[in-house]
Amino acid sequence: MCGIVGKAGKKVVRDIELLRRMRDTMAHRGPDDAGDWWSEDGHVGLAMRRLSIIDLSPSGHQPMFDRDREIVIVFNGEIYNYRDLKKDLEAKGHSFSTSSDTEVIIEAYREWNTDCVSHLNGMFAIAVYDIKRDIIFIARDRAGEKPLFYRHEQNKFWFGSELKSIIADNSVERSLDYSSLEHYLTFGYVSGEKCILQGFNKLPPAHAMTYELESDRLTIWQYWELPEQAQFEGIREEDLLEELEQLLEDSVRRQLVADVPVGIMLSGGIDSSLVTAMASRVSSGKVKTFTVTFPGFGTFNEAPFAKIVADHFGTEHTELGAGSIQPQIMIDMARQYDEPIADSSMIPTYMVSSLIRRHATVALGGDGGDELFGGYLHYSMILKALRRQRFLPPILRSVLKFPFESFLPPGFPYKDKAELFLSNAPHDLVRNGSYFDGRDIKRLISKCGSLSTSEQDRFSFNTSDKKVEKYSAFRRAAISDFLNYLPSDVLVKVDRASMLASLEVRAPFLDYSVVDFAFGKVPDYLKATETDRKILLKRLASRLLPADLNLNRKQGFSIPLGHWFKEGWGNFMIEVLLDPAQTLFDHKTISRLASLQYRGIFNYQRLYALTMLELWRREYKISIS
Repeated sequence: MCGIVGKAGKKVVRDIELLRRMRDTMAHRGPDDAGDWWSEDGHVGLAMRRLSIIDLSPSGHQPMFDRDREIVIVFNGEIYNYRDLKKDLEAKGHSFSTSSDTEVIIEAYREWNTDCVSHLNGMFAIAVYDIKRDIIFIARDRAGEKPLFYRHEQNKFWFGSELKSIIADNSVERSLDYSSLEHYLTFGYVSGEKCILQGFNKLPPAHAMTYELESDRLTIWQYWELPEQAQFEGIREEDLLEELEQLLEDSVRRQLVADVPVGIMLSGGIDSSLVTAMASRVSSGKVKTFTVTFPGFGTFNEAPFAKIVADHFGTEHTELGAGSIQPQIMIDMARQYDEPIADSSMIPTYMVSSLIRRHATVALGGDGGDELFGGYLHYSMILKALRRQRFLPPILRSVLKFPFESFLPPGFPYKDKAELFLSNAPHDLVRNGSYFDGRDIKRLISKCGSLSTSEQDRFSFNTSDKKVEKYSAFRRAAISDFLNYLPSDVLVKVDRASMLASLEVRAPFLDYSVVDFAFGKVPDYLKATETDRKILLKRLASRLLPADLNLNRKQGFSIPLGHWFKEGWGNFMIEVLLDPAQTLFDHKTISRLASLQYRGIFNYQRLYALTMLELWRREYKISIS
């Protein structure tokens, strides 16, 4: 695992001190090694910070060259099939001088050019400078586990694993992108290629790009997409269970490969428990598992369930008691996250990552199981809404929807459910519960004026593929979650929190063979119904996990934010948001949200989202134009 950064262009001049300053903003991503390189003409600079996982020797140092010194690479992530690829490439005449997966990528590029990315199974952000062709090739993994930001302006191109690495170049302007701001206030994250800073972008998952220095041309394309859903006549559930079990076992086996100690982030839920089961099956040594606990907070304390799993598989289990956590930790999180996200589970994710790092350098988690196998509550809500809508004509739904949207305040009980039931537009059906709607955003931020983004666009699938129109509402929602919520919230949360602790986190469910299986072969009715979710995964769990484990819980690593709001966190948030120096949000609207919270209408998640945005803006010194 590493942090990578680069600067290129026809007019770029060699500045080694600047490049190292950009690189070292990400020292937490790679405490073990650092490297940098400038081209002889001074037009391309590449640098990295390294967390050594595969090939701990100096031969794994980056930037790395091919044997002819015509290709140079910086690489963040892991290639899980690098050993198999190495054998294939050796059969084609390629030779290797290291045991690193980085060198395998170089030789794969030499063999297949930019199509090399389709041969890689892993999580990655790769930057290759082809010196002879004067082209930079960049690619990001299929699910979006590893980040990649970039900025392109006339004859200049920057890229980096974290946004903070690019803006360490003081010549780069930093101001809010209001379209992305609206997106954040709707969803609690900024998805797709959007970026919260104007003039910046993210390379979307499963995409690659080339930057041609001579022509100053940037070309971006998608190299992988979710499969079409298969026909299900004659499908046997038993066959699906056997295939899923084998795919997950193979994925865990590949992802346990490391030259450093590996652990499991065990919440006690189905996903991480299945990963633990597979790791116990294929590991040659005793599996280490870790969890974070919140004693005295009922459903937020996952320790008893994690212990059931750990005892069943005989793992070496460690618990971290959260104890008292002060709201000032939000400042640390805002500083680490390049773009604000509203997901408060970043806090326990960071805590458990810090715990694991004392014992291991790599951890496996259960991320992706909900998106692939129908784990979220809103999937059942969508199915219920669709059934009930048959009894209410569309025109009547439209009439009734207006007062719900216009007059009920944010956080009002059942407002989201009512709006879902009364919706007519497909994008309403797939949304995952917005923080603020268009009217609320106008009240919050008068500087925005009229919304620049339509409701349709704000609830888009992050894809131009029209074939989604023929899918069921459930499949639409699952695709939207996989393309938006997963890479822009869940995986961002995990990447930044774990890398702040210098821990690499892997996700066996996101092996693309498992993803292809889930979206291509598993029918909707084996994922979610009105009354049940994760159906196929639960049936696999009933085979493999202890009988006394409750498979119907849905918690994961989260915090009792509602309780903490009463114990000092609320005062902290409101002080931040009503500070006279805070000029982004309308203070009357903030006061109204806080008043509603104290009157029992739950807005603490919304206030948390706004606080994280304001703290982020202060930490990154972002101006309001």
